[in-house]
Amino acid sequence: MASSDGMIDFLVLGGGTAGIVGAKTAAGFGASTVLVEQGRTGGDCLWTGCVPSKTLLSAAAQAKTLREHTGREADFPAVRDRIANAIRTIEPVDTPQALEQAGVEVLSGRITFTGAGTAALDGRPLRFRQALIATGAQPADPGVPGLDPARTVTSETIWDLTRLPARLAILGGGPIACELGQAFARLGSEVTMIVRSRILAKEIPEAVDIVRESLTADGVTILENSSITHATSPGDIQLQLADGTVVGASTVLLATGRTPRTTALGLEHVGVRVDGRGHVITDARMRTSNPLIWAAGDVTAHPQFTHLAGVHASVAAANAVLGLRRRISTAVPRVTYTSPEIATVNSTDGGETGRSRTLWHSHLDRAVTEDRTEGFTRLLVGAGGRVTGGTIVGPRAGESLAELSLAVHKKLRTSDIAGATHAYPTYSDGVWNAAVADVRERLASPLTGTAIKVLARIRRLAIDGGRISSGPGTLPGSGGRR
Repeated sequence: MASSDGMIDFLVLGGGTAGIVGAKTAAGFGASTVLVEQGRTGGDCLWTGCVPSKTLLSAAAQAKTLREHTGREADFPAVRDRIANAIRTIEPVDTPQALEQAGVEVLSGRITFTGAGTAALDGRPLRFRQALIATGAQPADPGVPGLDPARTVTSETIWDLTRLPARLAILGGGPIACELGQAFARLGSEVTMIVRSRILAKEIPEAVDIVRESLTADGVTILENSSITHATSPGDIQLQLADGTVVGASTVLLATGRTPRTTALGLEHVGVRVDGRGHVITDARMRTSNPLIWAAGDVTAHPQFTHLAGVHASVAAANAVLGLRRRISTAVPRVTYTSPEIATVNSTDGGETGRSRTLWHSHLDRAVTEDRTEGFTRLLVGAGGRVTGGTIVGPRAGESLAELSLAVHKKLRTSDIAGATHAYPTYSDGVWNAAVADVRERLASPLTGTAIKVLARIRRLAIDGGRISSGPGTLPGSGGRR
């Protein structure tokens, strides 16, 4: 709601994760907060991203197990029902009613900036002191000549399919392409991925090799270093590749990236700059080139993850309303939810610095007991033993990544991890064992080794000299009682 003078303290554009978190944060600080959403609140994560895709992955894994044990094929309508139920269960926390209970006024419509401190909502003027741009992004169109739009789906529209595609071609090789490709293959679709370079290009090769092998084992055909020249669709779609290969498909999934939703926002009227791809440019405090306008989520140039959207929006709202100067964390965790998962923090292909400590899961007891030894845990270690990043590949790798992300964020050393007691046997033992290996190697260095030998000799001399008794005695602080 607007303040008594009709001025909105904090105007939020967009009702996805960034918008919701930013609005609730601002309202919690006592700011009059208005959130404007053109469609439905909840954003991509609830409706077309995290919730449906992870539900699909779980259902597909169960379908694979069922087929291997009983020969029964997947019940696609039942899978759709399960996805819908998951969305219904989670939806209430993102509704306009929930936002209003948190002190946020929710308005529906198309909004555009009109000038300094002014905007128009379907022609209705609004005045605001500060604003948060959180309009998100949408799937990019690769523009394949001859490809019938009616025969294509994106990460937003694939959930509208009522029948399992017999042959699914996927353009792209990022996390969305790999996750959905593996899921549909496990459900029974014939899946072909067409990738311009290689799958999961940001991940280190050792991790990609494991996931590629898993996708292939599930029946996914992966055509890397391939490009499409054109398509025809007199019957089934025929995708013509540059090397002469023809890929047939009944449905094509476009998964070649996402484009920020910044057009028609009137950013030019408020001096908000965007980069060459249309992302809103922000500083480390999530402030745009206009000091009274902030941005968070997929509309910015930061990695497009729900967890980043929420954290960045919280930082933006706190800085805006309270005048703080909080900076976003440089520790950026990400997870690709294939089987096995790839979980990474501050590590990219070609971007690793310092030394690394790797524990292959053939030596991880929990992985051995689960018969899932195809992964590894790798720590990146900088000066003084500080943990700077790492990669984990294996079941539930995203869960094990939490400790590693905290270590990077708090600038912990491998000795800090090694010194903490870890439950056994768990997959997170991989992080601990890799840390222990690093500490042991550093202890074996000539200088440290010499110091340890000197201390051990002093201890022996103290015992031999009688300064430390080996006879019966009392426990410290026991007062002589036994």
